[in-house]
Amino acid sequence: MALWRRRDFNSLGIGLLAQGVYAPLAHADERTLLVLGDSLSAEYGLARGSGWVALLEQQLIKDKTNHKVVNASVSGETTAGGRARLPALLKQHQPQIVIIELGGNDALRGFSMAMTEDNLQASILACQAIHAKVLLLGMQVPPNYGADYAAQFSQLFIRLAKKFKTGLVPFLLKGIADAPDAAEWFQADRIHPNAQAHPRMLANVMPELKKLL
Repeated sequence: MALWRRRDFNSLGIGLLAQGVYAPLAHADERTLLVLGDSLSAEYGLARGSGWVALLEQQLIKDKTNHKVVNASVSGETTAGGRARLPALLKQHQPQIVIIELGGNDALRGFSMAMTEDNLQASILACQAIHAKVLLLGMQVPPNYGADYAAQFSQLFIRLAKKFKTGLVPFLLKGIADAPDAAEWFQADRIHPNAQAHPRMLANVMPELKKLL
């Protein structure tokens, strides 16, 4: 599957913010779920409210879990950017659960895997320092990066989840980027999943998230 070849998540929409807080004002017993991600979580190229994070909020309301969802995702975000923004987000929102969906842009921009791992590790530790549970959403790179690199990159998320005992979705785009009809699940840029793909993304997230709720 070569959908992402020669393209960069960061090349489209850097700095676009998903500024919505997909929930009413908090009640005294309401809990907060923070999503820290990149364009895959920031509704890049989608109608507002159709991305997997918005669908998650709708599902949590339906399930009456009493969780407010704060989407702090930014298109083009790297693990370094997420790490830098996280302390202020944790202080402001005091989340009980943090979903970290970062790393894809690091690989596509040629950042070292060691730096990506260090940034993710620091972000996990920051969350755990305030007793927030963490769900790590893994990513895979296109096959033109080479089999060895691709395997090492996917193992990075597995290794961190085991080391810090976090929740883990090994591949957020499972059943989408690796599907036989993968092109049908992406926008015209062949980078970002289209609206019909986002329910699949949520379906990948929910089983692991439910373990933390």
